[in-house]
Amino acid sequence: MFHAKIKSETLKGIVEVVSTLVDEAKFNIDANGFNLKAVDPAHVAMIEMEVEKNAFEEYAADETELGIDLDKIKEVLRLARSGDIIEMEQDEEKNRLIIRVGNITRRMNLVDITGMSDPRVPNLTFPAKVEVSSDELQKGIRAAEVISDHIALNAGPDGFEMYTEGDTDSVSLRLPKDLLISLDCIEDVRSLFPLDYFSNMVRSIPAGSGVSINLGTDYPVKLEFEIADQRGNVDYLLAPRIESD
Repeated sequence: MFHAKIKSETLKGIVEVVSTLVDEAKFNIDANGFNLKAVDPAHVAMIEMEVEKNAFEEYAADETELGIDLDKIKEVLRLARSGDIIEMEQDEEKNRLIIRVGNITRRMNLVDITGMSDPRVPNLTFPAKVEVSSDELQKGIRAAEVISDHIALNAGPDGFEMYTEGDTDSVSLRLPKDLLISLDCIEDVRSLFPLDYFSNMVRSIPAGSGVSINLGTDYPVKLEFEIADQRGNVDYLLAPRIESD
């Protein structure tokens, strides 16, 4: 059993973060909220998300799993205005999710979750952790996208840098320690990443949020941030591109 009401902008933020990597996802639901783990089809990136029941206006659920087509949720969200309350209800008999927004009711079949096992989250110890505002990251992404298809993330005791280089031009976003929210790094680290993945992840982060960036040399990058008015948290994990000598 699952029945909930949620603000349209809160649901939009949740869907945007997940749909950055996958079109369909399995939501593990219980009385306290929901969580999910998913890997993109190319197995380059991973998301882990938890959202508390307090993120909802109303919430009642037993332990259950729902496979949801996120594109269908987006179609419903296009009908909603800011401030609208969206009602969601599981129809267990017909294996459907019923969504109501205003006077409109959408009934959608749930996705078969038979092959949707939760991926294993790698246990990594990162040498560096940087916390920065999402607005700064998004500015750096906008500057980098016109230059190349990959981006280097560098961190050291003095600060953090995003750097990308093309055939003729390069661009960097350098943030010294005093412009960061926090910095925990005792040695220089650097990893290279596909810019399209990293860009999509950063763009899904709520504006004005703090983002923790966990780094190492030739390590994956782990982005940690909060959503749903700090009642949910997200971890993105992105595999590096190993640079050839």
